[in-house]
Amino acid sequence: MTVYGNFPGSRPRRLRTTPTMRRMVAETRLDPANLILPAFVREGIDAPVAISAMPGVQQHTLDTLRKAAVDAVSAGVSGIMLYGVPADEKKDARGTAGTDPDGILQVGLRAVREEVGDDLVVMSDLCLDEYTDHGHCGVLTADGRIDNDATLERYAEMAQVQADAGAHVVGPSGMMDGQVGVTRDALDQAGHEDVSILAYTAKYSSAFYGPFREAVGSSLKGDRKTYQQDPANARESLRELALDLEEGADMVMVKPAGPYLDVLAKVADSVDVPVAAYQVSGEYAMIEAAAEKGWIDRDAAIMESLTGIRRAGAQMILTYWATEVAQRLGGR
Repeated sequence: MTVYGNFPGSRPRRLRTTPTMRRMVAETRLDPANLILPAFVREGIDAPVAISAMPGVQQHTLDTLRKAAVDAVSAGVSGIMLYGVPADEKKDARGTAGTDPDGILQVGLRAVREEVGDDLVVMSDLCLDEYTDHGHCGVLTADGRIDNDATLERYAEMAQVQADAGAHVVGPSGMMDGQVGVTRDALDQAGHEDVSILAYTAKYSSAFYGPFREAVGSSLKGDRKTYQQDPANARESLRELALDLEEGADMVMVKPAGPYLDVLAKVADSVDVPVAAYQVSGEYAMIEAAAEKGWIDRDAAIMESLTGIRRAGAQMILTYWATEVAQRLGGR
């Protein structure tokens, strides 16, 4: 071809010529330290139970939970977020198993801390939905509505027992108004000033939570649209963000991650605290299902999805692939 003058004057492809070149100039990097492993511990089982909608994920016994924590540490993962799955007969209207010092989540927290100490940041889901017979994240009124302020009283109790059990971080996830402030006060009053709060700041009422309901044995009837955020709204998340920071959140989170990268970017650009994002069960299941069909390259899709979340501004990513990806990245 005939070249006119200095055409083309710029050749960005020069920086894409080899894998080493692309790695050197990469703007976004994933590291095992960015990753947090969500894990489920179930009461009353003597072998792990596979979650059908989430291939490769299971409800743990205490022993397999301990091993999962050790594996995460070995891979260089930073944290583990624990969810308790109580026996069905222990569920009630107020979720009392969630505040029982010997409830399954508290037992799981103690087991993980005993196993890995401070080598893993041990986090706990602070919510009632796993423990209520109606499956909602709070206490219900006589006519079936969520009683926000009565729920906050229960969250205060949960924060204290989870911290007593060894949680480094509690994650109030019910999207109740005032939940971060009440949690901070409860922790401080119980002498747990060093326990951090990861606020579920922008938690949307999402169709992508479907497989998670199986994972925690949810009893939910209906939906959570009166307390989780409307997927149509973005500015609202910034209002929630301002409130959580004012109430004492140490870290903030957007959930789900992939469908809300715009919200994640807005949050990350607005704060000077660490920002997390949760790659939820439906995001995981879609990639696994498509890969099982041979429609996509599983490993490449996993890495691309996580890189996109990181690029949008998340310093921490909760993902069910945390240990696998950390091992792929080379660990510590």
